Amino acid sequence: MDIIKKRTGSQAKSTIPFRLNLLFFIVFVLFAMLVGQLAYLQIVYGGKFQAEVDRTDKTVMTGSVPRGMIYDSKGRLLVGNSTENAISYTKSGSVSSSDIYTIVNRLTKYMSVEVDDLSSRDKADYILSAPGKSEKVTKQMPKSQRVNSDGDALSSSKLYNNEVKYIEKQGIHLNKKDLQRATLFKKMSAAYSLSTVFLKDKDLTSREIAQVSEHLTELPGVSIGTNWNREYPQGKSIASIIGGVSTEQQGIPDSELNTMLAAGYSRNDRVGTSYLEKSYESILAGTKSQREVQVGSNNQIKKSKLVYGGQKGGNLNLTIDSKFQKKVQADLKEQYDAAKSAGITQYSDGAYVVAMNPKTGAILAMAGIHNNPKTGKTSEDALGVINRTFVMGSAVKGATVLGALMDGVITPSNNTIADEPVYLPGTAVKKSVYPIGTFSSLTAEQALQFSSNEYMMALAMKEGHAKYVPKESLTLDSDIFSKMRGYFNQFGLGVKTGIDISGETTGIEGSTRNSSGQLKTGSALDLSYGNYDAYTLIEMAQYISTIANGGYRLRPYIVQSIQKTKDNGKKGALTSVTKPSVLNKVGFTQDELNVVRKGMYAAVHGSGYWTTATKLADISPSVAAKTGTAQSFYYDPDNPSSDPPETITTSLVSFGPYKNPNIAMAIVFPNLTSETGSYPNLLAKQIYTDYFKMTGQK
Repeated sequence: MDIIKKRTGSQAKSTIPFRLNLLFFIVFVLFAMLVGQLAYLQIVYGGKFQAEVDRTDKTVMTGSVPRGMIYDSKGRLLVGNSTENAISYTKSGSVSSSDIYTIVNRLTKYMSVEVDDLSSRDKADYILSAPGKSEKVTKQMPKSQRVNSDGDALSSSKLYNNEVKYIEKQGIHLNKKDLQRATLFKKMSAAYSLSTVFLKDKDLTSREIAQVSEHLTELPGVSIGTNWNREYPQGKSIASIIGGVSTEQQGIPDSELNTMLAAGYSRNDRVGTSYLEKSYESILAGTKSQREVQVGSNNQIKKSKLVYGGQKGGNLNLTIDSKFQKKVQADLKEQYDAAKSAGITQYSDGAYVVAMNPKTGAILAMAGIHNNPKTGKTSEDALGVINRTFVMGSAVKGATVLGALMDGVITPSNNTIADEPVYLPGTAVKKSVYPIGTFSSLTAEQALQFSSNEYMMALAMKEGHAKYVPKESLTLDSDIFSKMRGYFNQFGLGVKTGIDISGETTGIEGSTRNSSGQLKTGSALDLSYGNYDAYTLIEMAQYISTIANGGYRLRPYIVQSIQKTKDNGKKGALTSVTKPSVLNKVGFTQDELNVVRKGMYAAVHGSGYWTTATKLADISPSVAAKTGTAQSFYYDPDNPSSDPPETITTSLVSFGPYKNPNIAMAIVFPNLTSETGSYPNLLAKQIYTDYFKMTGQK
């Protein structure tokens, strides 16, 4: 037994080292395999992994360039750019709210900013961005604000919203410096990845620039540069024609967002928002600079290189002489102030004037005054010339007569018509301003000289093959409205003129039938002497220019040419020049045109008490004109259900010199309480005097 026991013990001792050796061997093999795998990965895939670590994405960033300049017809700068030093921030792809918090707290040590109108949410966002602040607030919140009804954790967005509400409920109290930091935080957080926003571009001191520059290494994304702002060396009076440019905060208007993004704009780009700035956006904006940015695998910017410096925006040369424009504005203000002093502007909504070259369509001047009837305050409103409509009255009678001549109901040699009022059942007598019976009959020229409504109504009845029994009935062809409007349209009345400024509206046509479906024959007669449809003043200017130039309806324009901008900011080569554009040729003969031209000349230079525009008679060189007076009404937008008070709209169209016109003019003073004063005539006289003096015409 002892022998067996000893043998068994010896076997046990020899078994233990064997097992240890086996375990060591297995460990050795596994370790060798691991070393081999590491060696294999290092040798075979090491380069690939290193490349992944060093991987960068190349992204092209665009930058804004100075906007193009705008000059008047004499080369005077109307709109330019003032360049200001600026501090900007370019947002990297992986920056966190806490990173931005750290940057703004460092940045405000070296510069101050004007505090924005911050909402409570903006302030809460800044507070919660402090490192560890969000977690601390979450712990302080009631459990009901941290978990849902099932006890599960809320989503990060819902939890954050609850944190904001908790902060707001506790009360937010920020000092002046913190409000500046919150302002910067708002701007920087709102930036898109790899986009640049300006943090301060006004009133930046040299000390601030120096201090920020010295600490740029601790302010990732912050840089020193320049920004531009629109300036108006000749004053801002021209700004209502030129339009506006959005701020960086406004960016692209919502209505243009998709279109402009597709064209390569960024959301915060400054773009033209109205009128010339908007119409010529693609020219004025120029071509953006391009910078190639290398972004590492950690989404941090590693390298930046300018590959294209951009092209400054093109320059616009306008048809307007700024000196003449200022005189026209001053003349308009003088006459409107006179009307105000006379106490007849109680319901007036302003006054407007436009002058253009009838040979080319070039706008020479455009001015407007908008009046608030409730407050009596006035403001410049030159664009009312293209976007406001008025019933113009007798000023349209030249188109009525020429339409009748083209229709064949009268001829240059046979156009004498009895001057008789029209009596329709249920309405007041339709007549001229002068007493019934003043004239037994009139020619077309005399009808224009004395502004006969009876004559124009007779023309409409001839065109409409009227059957008329005084005080009983009047029937006209069903197409009488479309016939007369068709002739008016040929001159530009009731259709868009095509002027190169965005925002043009068109005239308003009155209804042709009443609620019972019957033709409004009385309104057709009103249309003939300008007391029914409404037109814009630019339509009136195009109409009188068509008469002045012999029948060519020209597209009005305000941009004469476009020029490149050199690198030094000066004008470069011309890229385009606007040429006269004929929209249509009106189909009257020279003899027919002469009837109307002579009638308009007689309205200024003829004799007789009822001659309408004699205040222009002593202008040299001589001019022709047609005045207008229309019955109108003032509608109170704050009380639309009230009966509108009756008002008077006075107007005038004219051209000169009579024998070789190079200026045509349209003027309107809407919604006066009296037609006394002849303000359109007096204004036209002042403008002609200024224009002929400036151009040396006698």
